[in-house]
Amino acid sequence: MTRMQAAAADYQAPSPSHAAALLGRWCGGWRIAAFLVSLITLVPLVVVLSSFLSPEPEIWQHLSHNVLPELLSNTFWLVLGVALGTGVLGTSLAWLTAVCEFPGRRFFSWALMLPLAMPAYVTAFASIGLLDYTGPLQSALRELFGSSAWFPPIRSRGGVILVMTMALYPYVYLLARNAFLTQGKRSLEVGQSLGLSRRQGFFKVALPMARPWLAAGVMLAVMETLADFGTVAVFNYDTFTTAIYKAWFGLFSLSAAAQLASILVLLVLLLVLAEQAWRRGKRYHAVGRSQASARLQLSRRARFAACAYAGAVLAAAFVIPVLQLLIWSVQVFAEDFDSRYPSFVWHSIALSAMAAVLVAAAALVLVYTQRLHRDWPTLFFTRLSTLGYAIPGTVLAVGIFIPIAWLDNQLIALLKSWFDIETGAVLRGTLAVMLLAYVARFLAAGFNPVDSAMQRITKNQEEAARGMGVTGWRLFARVHFPLLRGGLLSGAILVFVDVMKEMPITLMTRPFGWDTLAVRIFEMTSEGQWERAALPAVALVLAGLLPVILLTRQSEA
Repeated sequence: MTRMQAAAADYQAPSPSHAAALLGRWCGGWRIAAFLVSLITLVPLVVVLSSFLSPEPEIWQHLSHNVLPELLSNTFWLVLGVALGTGVLGTSLAWLTAVCEFPGRRFFSWALMLPLAMPAYVTAFASIGLLDYTGPLQSALRELFGSSAWFPPIRSRGGVILVMTMALYPYVYLLARNAFLTQGKRSLEVGQSLGLSRRQGFFKVALPMARPWLAAGVMLAVMETLADFGTVAVFNYDTFTTAIYKAWFGLFSLSAAAQLASILVLLVLLLVLAEQAWRRGKRYHAVGRSQASARLQLSRRARFAACAYAGAVLAAAFVIPVLQLLIWSVQVFAEDFDSRYPSFVWHSIALSAMAAVLVAAAALVLVYTQRLHRDWPTLFFTRLSTLGYAIPGTVLAVGIFIPIAWLDNQLIALLKSWFDIETGAVLRGTLAVMLLAYVARFLAAGFNPVDSAMQRITKNQEEAARGMGVTGWRLFARVHFPLLRGGLLSGAILVFVDVMKEMPITLMTRPFGWDTLAVRIFEMTSEGQWERAALPAVALVLAGLLPVILLTRQSEA
């Protein structure tokens, strides 16, 4: 008998009870909870992509002939323009504030992140109100020069790209600045030792070393561009997000909305896969954090130019739009502020608070499950759960509404057949649908701070607690949870503000009468009433300052 035959003879298949025990150990409570959380993102994605796999010929014929060419062209030029604009603005400003010394550098280092506090659609209607033909700027130009026909139109593709670049460049700026801070003046000194000038050293040494951070920042800006609904709606610039909304609420065709959503999901997934493939195999190393004494000393003219450049960007992206919003708010406050506004504020705060609590709880489940189990299924479900941030809100709204509508129909039929009760919609048009979409969309924003806090808890702390007899739930309650409170609070604040500003999910899934500040802005801007949209916009800007303060503290730490 060979060794293999002997081993086969000695082998005993596990009994059903033993196999069930193994399966039970793998499918513990934390793993099951993490799997259920991942379904919140997985189900809408599968639903949307399934519509792509089972196309309806009539809908596709209409979309391919009348809709898709314009959508693909508009989306391509918008993404390309915003990627280039945010890359140039964010990288140049990050280099100046991280490596160079000029008047106002300390102020600009944090102030240049303030545009993150303004939703892009708020910047959009404020810019149109300022720069349109009837706006104060062109009116002043006509009084001075007799004509403003030479002034570039803001209601154009270039206008959309400009506004979104000003709103989204901080994503690149924040990550690029952190990258340049780890290089400091040393990267230029390395280039000079190779015979390169300062300019050549920047392009051939410093910039390539910061490439992963720059790519990540540009990718975030591109994802926000693809997911944007409010800005392109203000400009009446048709992209996939506006087309999905029009197909659902204009043509009343959920099938057409799902077909368009499936194309957008594929575009997003292709971008994510391309970015991951580009990063694979590359290694970058930091050379230490830059010190003030090692900053690059600019000439007098260059210092003035750097200060003027940073000031002009900050003024155009934040200061001037905010001043215009405040002027409009003062003008319309007496006649526009009525009994509806407390409900707008209450609905916005209530939805944001509920979503923040749910996301914080879901993030805690994912992070703790990942801490306990490092196997690939757990990591896969954790990664899957946080993909929703890359998926536009219009797509998630469609992907969640379709299965909810199906389940609703089954419940209605069940109540009719079993209890002879005729009822309307049970789940559709409820807060549950909105909250599920919010959790799927913003789970990554809550997950990352909690995960970072968990990484700071060492194995030695856990082993010391176990040595004192603290295990299981007591270990979680006495060791992990107290140390995770800061991360949970940071994640909850970020989600709270994101939901306050979120527009497409709220528009497409809100119950009747549940209008928010974002919905009020959309209604007023749809009618071209910029002044009346300013009051709720100011409230959103104030709320948006919270995460900017958090990001500023983290970047300066």
